[in-house]
Amino acid sequence: MAFGWLRAALLALLLSCAAAFAQDEGGAVDYELWSDRAAEAQELVERGEASNQALEVLRADIATWRERFLAAQNVNSARIATLQAQIDALGEAPESGAEPPEIYDRRQQLREQMRELMVPVRRAEEAFTLADGIVAEIDAIIRDRQTEEMLELGPSPLNPTLWRPAVSDLAGSVARSVGEFRERLAEPALRAEARANLLPILGLTGFALLLMVRGRRWTHLGVDMLRGDRSRGSGVFRFLLSLGQIVLPLLGIFALAEALEMTGLFGTRLTLLLEQIPIWAVILLGTQWLADQAFNEDDDVAAVPLDPGDRREARTYARALSVLIVMRSILAALTDIDEYGPATTAVVGFPLLLLAGISLVQLGRIRTRSAAAEASVEAGETTLFRQRVATLLSRGAILVGVAAPVLAAIGYRNLGEALVYPAVATLALFGMVVVLQGFFNSLYKLTTGVSAAESDSLVPVLVGFVLTLAAVPALALVWGARLADLTEIWARFQEGLMLGEARIRPGDFIAVILVFMLGFVITRLVQGALRSSVLPRTRIDPGGQTAIVSGLGYVGIAIAGVAAITAGGLDLSSLAIVAGALSVGIGFGLRTVVENFVSGILLLIERPISEGDWIEVGGTHGIVKDIAVRATRIETFDRFDVIVPNADLISGVVRNYTRGNVLGRVVVPVKVAYGTDTRKVESILLNIARTHDMVLMNPEPYIYFKGFDEGVLEFEIRAILRDVNVILDVITDMNHSVIARLAEEGIEIPFPQRDLWLRNPETLPGAGQPRPKRAAASSAEGTAAGAARPRGDRPESYSGQEDPE
Repeated sequence: MAFGWLRAALLALLLSCAAAFAQDEGGAVDYELWSDRAAEAQELVERGEASNQALEVLRADIATWRERFLAAQNVNSARIATLQAQIDALGEAPESGAEPPEIYDRRQQLREQMRELMVPVRRAEEAFTLADGIVAEIDAIIRDRQTEEMLELGPSPLNPTLWRPAVSDLAGSVARSVGEFRERLAEPALRAEARANLLPILGLTGFALLLMVRGRRWTHLGVDMLRGDRSRGSGVFRFLLSLGQIVLPLLGIFALAEALEMTGLFGTRLTLLLEQIPIWAVILLGTQWLADQAFNEDDDVAAVPLDPGDRREARTYARALSVLIVMRSILAALTDIDEYGPATTAVVGFPLLLLAGISLVQLGRIRTRSAAAEASVEAGETTLFRQRVATLLSRGAILVGVAAPVLAAIGYRNLGEALVYPAVATLALFGMVVVLQGFFNSLYKLTTGVSAAESDSLVPVLVGFVLTLAAVPALALVWGARLADLTEIWARFQEGLMLGEARIRPGDFIAVILVFMLGFVITRLVQGALRSSVLPRTRIDPGGQTAIVSGLGYVGIAIAGVAAITAGGLDLSSLAIVAGALSVGIGFGLRTVVENFVSGILLLIERPISEGDWIEVGGTHGIVKDIAVRATRIETFDRFDVIVPNADLISGVVRNYTRGNVLGRVVVPVKVAYGTDTRKVESILLNIARTHDMVLMNPEPYIYFKGFDEGVLEFEIRAILRDVNVILDVITDMNHSVIARLAEEGIEIPFPQRDLWLRNPETLPGAGQPRPKRAAASSAEGTAAGAARPRGDRPESYSGQEDPE
């Protein structure tokens, strides 16, 4: 199976090289040769007698021609574009036909040149269509044959009459291999050649045995030395060192295979098997390494969260599956050499299929019953998406492990093998993605010093996405997709799609992305230069500087987008209909968004508010922190953000306390008792205001005698501050100064007082008994109706205070 993939990959590489060298330097296409080749291909396809291998070769040849025709469609593209621009510049001929002869002749001349240049393009398009149709027919034939072969009902391996011939065929293969070895060993010339190469053979064999026996042990010792190490790069070094479990024994196996080949005692049969020993070794060693990484005893290394006992069991079944896959590959090699019949293949392969199914079921059950996996989901140790994929794969493995042996027992051997062995490869592929994800997480921690779980970076997520995307083609090959199917997808991708009269190809997408990224980077660089070097040297206020930088960013991104679309070959005039349709949708569904967007543009242009301003909107005070195109962010004095739609700032009432400057007025109310010298109070308060360092002298502070209130005389200190942002500090300082100065001058700051007069004291119980004056007043306050009158001083009958508010 693996050897077949290798051959397919090599064939694809050779075909790609042939396609690259098939075109001459001028890009000319021999259409006569193509006509003959197309006729032969159509005849071969119509007969339907060619084998799948012959059809694959034919398909590869036709696909090469198709690529040449696709490239030929771009011949003279620059000249054609220039001619079309010239024709458009001349315009259409007037309906009346009255135009200068020079213009008419020039238009006809350009159109004739255009027709001549379009001839090879049209011919390439027609040939491309024919080649594409032949490729599609060949693909359909091969897929139909594969489907028929997979659903073919063969002999049941449970039929006892087939067991004896199958065992006999298998024993015959072994006997023929042994007999071939004995025959070559009996030849004197071969023995002499082996004796001549005895020293290098023994050296290679000893080196091979040393690496095969001790290589894994050495690697384990190195990994154990790093186990428990929590340093920055320990995960990366541990992973790289663990690869020695594959590399060292594999080098030994290569050396052993070379030593065996140097003996010259292996004939054709054994040589075919000897050539595949390295591939089988890669499968065994790679699977064992992957199992150790995915189900390692160390919790920090294990990529799949399982209980310790479950991990040991999972490693056992994973290694068993690798052995079964190698045995199946050996059986396939013997089948090709000795040409086993369907009955022998079904009987001999069924035990391997059954054991593989059992191993799959056990692996699936381990994952589904694991308490550690469920605990990791609850604790959030791994992403929920990965756990769902693992659960889905586990249940699929159980289903395939049960269904495949049943289908093979019925007689659908091909269908059973097409289920169980790709399922094993899928689990291995998923494990490889998880292990590599862990390695890149360790590498990220090594480079940044922060683990991927603790970081908010998008890099680990993108790495996981790239790994998953890279695994998709391999997954498709595992489940029966041909390499030609993948190359066909790539060809369709290269072909691009038609958008109007323009063909958009992958190169155009790349050009769009690169041009837009270049424009975006240039815009950010210019913004940074303006923000840090140019604008600070001007007299523009910070809000204006922010507006200029933001507006330049919007304009730059818009220009980058237009330039990118133009670089991609998309005619912007073709977007007029789409833009008209979008405008209708915007008018109905995105009205609020557009309203806020336009309001944001107006805010940046008119600048009624700027970043850093102290504003009040909707009863909320705060500092403007950011003005975006949709909403404005305000940080309140309680240190939380308020997001205000821009439309509210344009259409609503907004108070800006620091627009243009930070000057502002402070008002400090002061109350004194009746009988106080008001001129003296005015002088004291005026002196307090004048001596404060934040109060401006022009305009001078003013003391406002507000009037007469209930029991008090009201004054107000009114002054203009240098910076209104410190208004609370100024009010606090002035209040402290007022209390201190009034106390020095003996001026009383009154507080609300009440005298309680009883209208009918004789009605109270126990009125004739003497009671303390304060207690009697308190009792009467809660039981009888009274009349209260204000007083400016504290009388003998005072009974308490009440809140001035």
